[in-house]
Amino acid sequence: MEIWLNPACSKCRTALAALDEAGIDYTVRRYLDEAPTPAELAEVLDRLGLEPWDIARAKEAREEGIDLPKDAASRSAWLDALARHPRAIQRPIITAADGTTVVGRDPDALAEVIAAES
Repeated sequence: MEIWLNPACSKCRTALAALDEAGIDYTVRRYLDEAPTPAELAEVLDRLGLEPWDIARAKEAREEGIDLPKDAASRSAWLDALARHPRAIQRPIITAADGTTVVGRDPDALAEVIAAES
């Protein structure tokens, strides 16, 4: 299991605590220090069934100057922008060994990924 997180984020700390409590081994990726590539983002989004703008944090995206149309023609530009400005990416993003991927901001998402790993 891999978790993309920002250690300063309370939702990320909650997710880590839930994984620890469940006894799940995981790898931490501090995505602000090691930003995902556009290709990695595309892969994660495919597993999530989402588009790049769906995982963008609105305030941070605005602050980073990301002002792109939310359409298929702009998908590549969104991927590039999020790769350049990873603080605009929702967190935490958790991927289980079986490929189950969630944005772990709520208990249901955490339960889904924990169940996939159990």
